Amino acid sequence: MAKCIKRMATAVGVATGLTLGLWAGTKLLKETKVRDIKPYFKQRSPYIFAHRGGMGLAPEHTRIAFDKASEFNVEGFEIDIRLTKDEEIVVFHDAYVDRTSNGAGKVSNLTLADLKELDFGYHFTDVEGNHPYRGHDKAKIVTLRELIEEYPGTLINIDIKDDPESYAGSLVPSLLYRLITELGAEDRVLVTSFHDAQIKQFNLYAEDSVALGAGVDQVSRAFFIHRAGFGHMYEPAADTFQIPAEYNGIRLDTKGFIEFLTSLNIAVGYWNINKMDKMDELIQKGAHTIVTDYPDISYHLLKDRY
Repeated sequence: MAKCIKRMATAVGVATGLTLGLWAGTKLLKETKVRDIKPYFKQRSPYIFAHRGGMGLAPEHTRIAFDKASEFNVEGFEIDIRLTKDEEIVVFHDAYVDRTSNGAGKVSNLTLADLKELDFGYHFTDVEGNHPYRGHDKAKIVTLRELIEEYPGTLINIDIKDDPESYAGSLVPSLLYRLITELGAEDRVLVTSFHDAQIKQFNLYAEDSVALGAGVDQVSRAFFIHRAGFGHMYEPAADTFQIPAEYNGIRLDTKGFIEFLTSLNIAVGYWNINKMDKMDELIQKGAHTIVTDYPDISYHLLKDRY
């Protein structure tokens, strides 16, 4: 028994020594790479982004929401995009219109004209359970072109929703890049997606000229490399991580992780943060961006405490 324990201790010691040796060797040989800071991130932080235009205050992704969020001095809008049947890029989250409108059907099976007939304020309820925006003339679908043109002083965080394996998803990266360059909006937009493949495909056209977010795979890789102590081995391919504070019981809002990403010039953003104290805590830890459903709460936080 004693011999067995001794052999186990020796094995653990050897493994530890090898790990330390590997860490020291990579630390000496590997030069840490940092991102160049894009113009998109050169305004004063923290950035406050209204999630889907501020969906806690008004019907998501409608002009009503964007107008209300603008009243609270947000730096930007966090939005989602999908492609219509006639290949127009619209500001919309779900694959189907059923949840947020008085219509039904898949966005990719509907034309822009079809979508413009729908009432996207139909299901929105206020705190008293009323439907104050049913039939409102600003509770209509918005195209990405319209959003960029109508809110020229606002940053826009674009999340590509269409799956890269779908027909619509295969077209979106090139159409999006074409629209951004046509409008001269390269410094005003950030492009991201849960699908890493969509970000990579978009960047084949953009060639790093537009700010990029990180997909799920890239965030996971960075977190576990950092956790293992090999953060110096990580090569960032994104300008920002927009992540939840916690995922499956794993804390992603530690000061150490924020400092690690910030040291690589990766702006750290958190969603969806709807409590004032949590917003304050994240900002104190060094978070760059807060994405919220309630831009009125963030407005009062920054006004009263900062």
